[in-house]
Amino acid sequence: MADKKKKDETFDVMDLAEYAKKQRWWNRVFGKNNSGPIEEKYTVATQLAIGGVTGWCAGFLFQKVGKLAASAVGGGFFLLQIANHTGYIQVDWKRVERDVNKAKKQLKLNTEKPTKEVRTKIDEVQTFVKKNIVLTGGFAGGFLLGLAS
Repeated sequence: MADKKKKDETFDVMDLAEYAKKQRWWNRVFGKNNSGPIEEKYTVATQLAIGGVTGWCAGFLFQKVGKLAASAVGGGFFLLQIANHTGYIQVDWKRVERDVNKAKKQLKLNTEKPTKEVRTKIDEVQTFVKKNIVLTGGFAGGFLLGLAS
């Protein structure tokens, strides 16, 4: 009798393992029904955890990529200044100033009103933030922690 019970438990464990193999990981984590507002599907703690972890990852990557980009741009300017100072290149600073002023004028003309597409995206983001305030709060906190780490 004990052997039969042990055998049945083994089959139950194997059945569970087979079931787990057949399920996709996102169904196990997030569930099968992904429609509807997020506040109806997850607890506040889960929303904060998901938002915090994704925010931390985004902040950490933003910090690393930002440092790399700043180093590359700063190093490039530094090398250009050395090359200019030693006479390898000659920079026409009056032309640079003229081009920068021209670019400033063009930017002022184009920034008076946002385009319809930009306004639509801004509205979509505002709606998402309002509907998922706990998730976005966790993301913002995680992002700041990611920047600081």
